[in-house]
Amino acid sequence: MERPSLEFIDLRIEDRVAFAFLNRPEKLNALNEKLWFEIGELADWVSESKEVRALILSGHGGNFTAGIDLNFVMEMQKRYFTEPEGVRQESLRTYIGKLQASFNALRNCEKPTIAAIQGHCIGGGVDLITAFDLRYGTKGSTFSVKEVDLGIVADIGTLQRLPLFIGEAKTRELAFTARNFDGTEAHRLGLLNDCFETPEEMSEACKKMAKQIASKSPLTIRGIKKVLNYNEARNLKDGLDYVANWNAASLFSDDLKEAFNAYMEKRMPEFKD
Repeated sequence: MERPSLEFIDLRIEDRVAFAFLNRPEKLNALNEKLWFEIGELADWVSESKEVRALILSGHGGNFTAGIDLNFVMEMQKRYFTEPEGVRQESLRTYIGKLQASFNALRNCEKPTIAAIQGHCIGGGVDLITAFDLRYGTKGSTFSVKEVDLGIVADIGTLQRLPLFIGEAKTRELAFTARNFDGTEAHRLGLLNDCFETPEEMSEACKKMAKQIASKSPLTIRGIKKVLNYNEARNLKDGLDYVANWNAASLFSDDLKEAFNAYMEKRMPEFKD
């Protein structure tokens, strides 16, 4: 399979490990539409490639990702808002499914995947890292399940996968409040496999882990991933389908408009029921 041509991801191969970097540093690596789908392209290529046995994804510019680019959300609103309600819901349900599939490609990738997190990992960034097999971060990195502050139900995997790592009660707290938590807490909760003082220490640990995995039997590694993924697959699919249906009906609500207006006006949003 030919190596993909990627605009917003830097990619290099070393010792059978793919080192990939989200590359929109001027936007804190916020996820626009192109970058979002490039992540899925990358995962599909890694899964098929004979020259790669593990993937490490990190971000350029001192951050992992600030989450979904707000311009991307506004583009979606313009794209679908003028459609009749029934058509809009079906179009959105299909599109949300495609967004989910791009991150699911990481979970379904036949090679182990490692997220190396520093700086911001916000909103869609948490969706993204929960699709990885292993997650490492710095103590000073910042995490947030941010979607509630935008009047959105997280719909790309956080609400399905995060409870597997940190438990349901803590997931509810973080999703209800959108509060920030650092790498030390993320490690204590179980979201991170380990955390480090510096990005350099983290990168070295990720590289060491990836090379250790790359030295193992590829057939056995594939089997381990398939069995573990099978165990979680049914509940995951049902949960993703459910939230896609929910957001297809409610995504462009008055709450979303109020959240955006408040953000632009630098004030707290006032949500009505």
